[in-house]
Amino acid sequence: MMMRRLTKFNHTMGFQITHSNRPKKVKPFSCPTNYNDNNDGTNGGSLIPDDVPGYASWLAKHPSALNMFDSITKEAKGKKMVVFLDYDGTLSPIVDDPDKAFMSAEMRKAVSEVAKHFPTSIISGRSREKVTEFVQLSNVYYAGSHGLDIMAPPRAVKACDKKGNEGAFQPAKLFLPEIQKMSKELEDTIREIQGARIEDNKFCISVHYRQVPSKDHELLKEKVKYLVRDRSNFCLTEGKMVLEVRPAIEWNKGDALNYLLDTLGFSNAKDVLPLYIGDDRTDEDAFKVIASRREGFPIIVSSIPKDTIAWLSLRDPSEVLAFLLRLAKWKKSEIHFFK
Repeated sequence: MMMRRLTKFNHTMGFQITHSNRPKKVKPFSCPTNYNDNNDGTNGGSLIPDDVPGYASWLAKHPSALNMFDSITKEAKGKKMVVFLDYDGTLSPIVDDPDKAFMSAEMRKAVSEVAKHFPTSIISGRSREKVTEFVQLSNVYYAGSHGLDIMAPPRAVKACDKKGNEGAFQPAKLFLPEIQKMSKELEDTIREIQGARIEDNKFCISVHYRQVPSKDHELLKEKVKYLVRDRSNFCLTEGKMVLEVRPAIEWNKGDALNYLLDTLGFSNAKDVLPLYIGDDRTDEDAFKVIASRREGFPIIVSSIPKDTIAWLSLRDPSEVLAFLLRLAKWKKSEIHFFK
C-alpha cells in the first residue's frame, strides 16, 4: 500500500523514473526564481497546536513518519537503508543566533547510533567545517554548502581526485576566490543594518536577518541583490530568514545525495532505500531525487502546512529525535533476532 501511494504521488507530480543515479556533470544553470521559505513557523522549535489552519488536512497528505514507522520498517526489510539528514531545523532547533544552533547530546547520540547501522550523511547549507564542529561525530559523511563540499568519515569509502588522492569532493572549488571577495563586500554592504549577519559557508554565503527589525528587511534584500546583480556566475536564493549567495552551477542537495549513493556503490542498486529528513526549501531537491526513484522516504520537518514533495512528515527536532532513536532500536533488535 505504501509503495502504491508513492507511485501515485510520483505520477501526479510528473516525475520520471531514472535508471541511473550517477551524478550529472556539473554545469551552469538558471537560478531558481523563488526559494523563499521565510514562514518557518518553528518559533525556535516549539510545538504548534493541531488547530493551525489547514494543518490537519496537510497532515493527512503527509502523515507522521512516527505513525507510519511500522510500514517504513516493513518496506526496509531485506534492503539497504541509507540515511540523509539536514542540520538546522532538523537536528537542531532554528535559533536567532546561527552560531548557537547546537544539537543536544541526546540527538548526537541518536545520530551516532543510527550511523552504526546505516550509512549516514549530514547535508547542510553550513560550511562542512562548521557542521562538523556542531555534530562532532566521526562515523558520518558531511556535505556542507548545500552539497558543494563533501567528505567521508575516516576509514570509509572516500572521494578521490583524478590522481586517486583521497579528499573532499568540491565541484565549486574554482569559485572560492570570488566567494571570499564577495563575502568581504557583503560585510561592508550590510554593516549599518542592525542585526544583520554574514556567515561564510565556504562555497556559499548566508546573510541572516532573523534579528533585523522588520522595517529593514527590504532594505537589506535590496542591498544584497544590488551587490550580486552583475555576477552572472552566482545565484541569490532565500531560505528561513536568510539570503544565500551560491555559485550558479547545476548542483544541489539532490545531486549531493546521488553523489553519496554513487560513492557508497549504491547508484544502480535495486535494493537501496534512501531516507532523507529535512525542513528547508533546499531539501526539496533531495526529496525529488528520492521520489523519482520510487524507493525511499522523503520526510519533511514542519509544524505548519507547506508545499513539499515529501510524502511523510515530522513536526520538529524533538520528533526527529524520537524517530532516529526508534530507527536505531528497530535495527538493533533485528540484528539480535537473527543472531
